[in-house]
Parts: sequence; structure tokens; C-alpha cells
Amino acid sequence: MQDRFETFTVLVAAINRCIYKIKTEEMAEFDLKSSHVSCLYYLYKQGPLSAKELCDLCGEDKANISRTVRYLESSGYVACKAQGGKRYQSALILTEKGEDIAFRITHKVDDYLAMASQGLDEQDRLVMYRSLALIAQNLEQICQEYACK
Repeated sequence: MQDRFETFTVLVAAINRCIYKIKTEEMAEFDLKSSHVSCLYYLYKQGPLSAKELCDLCGEDKANISRTVRYLESSGYVACKAQGGKRYQSALILTEKGEDIAFRITHKVDDYLAMASQGLDEQDRLVMYRSLALIAQNLEQICQEYACK
């Protein structure tokens, strides 16, 4: 494959743009932004999580997650379990309102994943995700080397 760089970067960018557009369009009905999707999704799927855990799961930095959590709290979607201690490490839970929206978001995510992977059988899907995970891991390692310089 001669044009690996172009193909890889163009496809990854196109996928990212499409995901962002779908999130933005679908969240408009809930008066939410695309950045809120992952937090609500993971809180729904995995239960109480700290902001730090959300950072890791969502692949977002601390500032973005803090803004997202602040908005979701002020809008009544999430609540902080503990009132004392380090807020960043306190567990966040979905409120009843958050649970309802997260349920609906999760089903939308499942529907879009099914549509996006049409034409792939389970074996193809496993190979694709395994390959993407390895590429991500390798790129993270390269980026870490830059941090050491």
C-alpha cells in the first residue's frame, strides 16, 4: 500500500468528523453537546465514576471533563456522591433525569454502531478493533517518547 499515510490520516479524520457531527446533531434534541455523550454513556454503562476515571475512559483531558461535569451537574444530569474530599476523585452518579437521557443515548449509540459496521462480520470487527488498539498503543508510545525529551 503506497499511500498509507494519506489513507490512514484521511480516513481517521473523516471518521472523527462524522462521529462529531452525529453526536452534535443527536444531542441537540436534549440540549446537550457532543462532549457530553461519552460521560453520560460511561456513567450509564459502568455506574458511579470519578472525573479522573471519566478522563481515562473518554480520552479527554482534565479541563474538558471538568467543564462537562460542571455543565451536567448544573443541568441536573449528574450528581456528586461525596460532598467532602477531593472532588476530582469523588464518584459521580446519574440522576433520574440523567439516567433517562443516558438510556436513550446508549440506544442511539448502539444503533449507529450497527449502521456504521454494516458489511463487517464479527471476525472482521474483532480484527479491526484489535488493529486500531495496537495502532493507538504504538502511537501513544511514540508520543510518550516526545515527553521524555
